Amino acid sequence: MILYGIRRIQPAIEEMKETFYLTTAIHYANAAPHIGHAYEDVLADIIARYKRSRGFDVYFLTGTDEHGSNILRKAKEEGIGPQALVDKNKALFQDLFDKLSVSYDDFIRTSDKNKHWPGAVALWEALQAKGDIYKKKYSGLYCVGCEEFKTEKDLVLGKCPEHDRVPEIIEEENYFFRASKYSSEILNKIESGEIKITPDFRKSEIVSFLKEGFEDVSLSRAEGDIPWGIPVPGDASQTMYVWCDALTNYISALGYGRDRELFEKYWPANMHIVGKGIFRFHAALWPAMLLSAGIQLPKEIFVHGYITSGGKKMSKTIGNVVDPKEIVDKYGAEAFRYFMAREISPFEDGDFTEEKFVTAYNANLANGLGNLVSRVLKMSETYFGGIVKGTNPENVPIKEHIGMLEGEEQIDGFSLPYIIQEKRIPRYQEWMDKYEIQRGSDVVWRLIQELDGYVSSYEPFKLVKTDKSKTEDILWNLLYGLYYVGKMIEPILPDTSTKISALLGASIGQNGEPVSFSTKSLENPLFIRIGE
Repeated sequence: MILYGIRRIQPAIEEMKETFYLTTAIHYANAAPHIGHAYEDVLADIIARYKRSRGFDVYFLTGTDEHGSNILRKAKEEGIGPQALVDKNKALFQDLFDKLSVSYDDFIRTSDKNKHWPGAVALWEALQAKGDIYKKKYSGLYCVGCEEFKTEKDLVLGKCPEHDRVPEIIEEENYFFRASKYSSEILNKIESGEIKITPDFRKSEIVSFLKEGFEDVSLSRAEGDIPWGIPVPGDASQTMYVWCDALTNYISALGYGRDRELFEKYWPANMHIVGKGIFRFHAALWPAMLLSAGIQLPKEIFVHGYITSGGKKMSKTIGNVVDPKEIVDKYGAEAFRYFMAREISPFEDGDFTEEKFVTAYNANLANGLGNLVSRVLKMSETYFGGIVKGTNPENVPIKEHIGMLEGEEQIDGFSLPYIIQEKRIPRYQEWMDKYEIQRGSDVVWRLIQELDGYVSSYEPFKLVKTDKSKTEDILWNLLYGLYYVGKMIEPILPDTSTKISALLGASIGQNGEPVSFSTKSLENPLFIRIGE
């Protein structure tokens, strides 16, 4: 049997694993998680799982940002203490991410005095030792939603464009960080690619911002105004500004300021995944703080867009807010993950409506992948008792190709193993290596369509009556194709991937390729069509 296993999905690094440190932004714990939080962690999880499948030693961090004035205000509204509020909301975040099979290695909390606070204090002291922290009186426009002082040029019609809110005028004496000192150096590192900004148009945005001049940043607030936070080292009358506190989580989680074993192993971060609304903090303020402290810079900042609903920004007033927990409870985590991977661009704003969700689910999960698995397993069980070995599967090539992928030559007449190993897997890996999750998913679903077309071309349900041997070869090819579909969807649909693997019962030969299959009956559909 001729197989084409030279490109099969396997770790890129066999002997010594290369590390890959991946983080989300930590999510503000003043309320229950919204769909944007769920999207960011699913996106990060897909990347983490893909990197693990390629042999990397991945460390994946997520968590909650639990200090600041918004937390304090919300706690007062609910009549509870701030710690009780963040404890409650942290549990909601963690429960949602667990339901979504987010494979994080650590969940950091900025209210954790043992784990996070030592790192925040150590970073502050490093900035102070460098002479980059000074105290001055300041009067400015402060957006409570952003937890940030604004300038007039940041506002649109006098309001913060992110929160549609008029900033408060605040006058007080605070500690400031000499961010301006590092503006040119950060600009050079971004323009040279030392700090990679993905996608490219976000790079252009931050370059323009830095060229306009990066001003010094307030790093503290009066303790009387914001008592809920980390006290400034040596001055308990001041509380660390929430962004100084929050950004430190990326190193405090690795033990910076207490036990640096993980820090030495995984830092610098390979990728920070953040939403476009907090992009500047990560691409300007965070590198400046690290440069001041003499800490290596992150390698890449990956910026995703927002999720709208019906083409509009989600708003309680409009009534178009989508609760991710409700969607997951109603349709399942795998369906949610599929939509986030294939229907939402990782680089632009994406739109979610329940109607779009159901349409995509029925077409591509229930009628697509789910129906194909059911048909193939049923034929395997009915015609061969679930045992499919195949003798000459390369002799039943694809007859009719459904259409070429971009830049692809005609592949009609080639065997399925050849097409999978030489065309589909390399193209899938090409897109996933670039974090083009949508396009990587498209390759998988193209293969699913090709397998469906393969069934239609050969009609094994008819052929079995006259040529059982050839039918077995056809079934072997279909099971082989499903085996690699299962491998490729693992980062996107981990639970479905596990189910497919168990159903196929592949026996693996010395070359790492399936040689035979011992299939199991599908008791329940992988995906039940919605509306039936």
